[in-house]
Amino acid sequence: MPLIPEEPQIHESAQGPRATPASGRTAPTPRPVPGPRPAAPPRPGRPGPLRPAPPVQRTPRDTATVKPGPTGPAAAAATATPQIQLIPASAEGALDAAEEAVDLLLESGRAPGDVLVITTGEPHPWAAHELTFGEAAYWAQHDAGDDVFYTDAALAPRAASRPVVVVAVNGGSDAAVSTTLPLAHTRAGALLIVCGDPQQINSVPGAGV
Repeated sequence: MPLIPEEPQIHESAQGPRATPASGRTAPTPRPVPGPRPAAPPRPGRPGPLRPAPPVQRTPRDTATVKPGPTGPAAAAATATPQIQLIPASAEGALDAAEEAVDLLLESGRAPGDVLVITTGEPHPWAAHELTFGEAAYWAQHDAGDDVFYTDAALAPRAASRPVVVVAVNGGSDAAVSTTLPLAHTRAGALLIVCGDPQQINSVPGAGV
């Protein structure tokens, strides 16, 4: 007789697990297919020179240069003439003035990758530190183009154009200054900022700004 009450318990336990998954199994809610995301705003990077308005004022020079040239960013970079700003500073304070200029650029909305900083004397501490990991890693950051890049007069010829170039005349020979400033002018797509002693800068042949 004790077997009679046990039978329903056995049946109930056997049926229980089957009923639970069946009722607990809910059809997976179809996840919404991600629609097209709004296109990320293009990085200013190298096409940055297309934005500034000043070059429009130099129509005669632009039309003369563009004659048979290609269209697009490359042609615009070749024909655009950057604005030039001179920030008076001593050789000792030129690097600090350059840092302040970079901060103002970023606060005004410039992307970090838009800015190249060149020193004529001692390298910027960031550049000196990054070069301890080797030139390959150092230039990889330059090629990534997503942050402010610091270099010195000796390495500057290898740097690519950026919309804004900041030069810190923080020492170095007259030869370094006279070669760095014209080079910086060719690398700047929209704006060239020179921080240093105006008399020293303008006294160097070919380096007047």
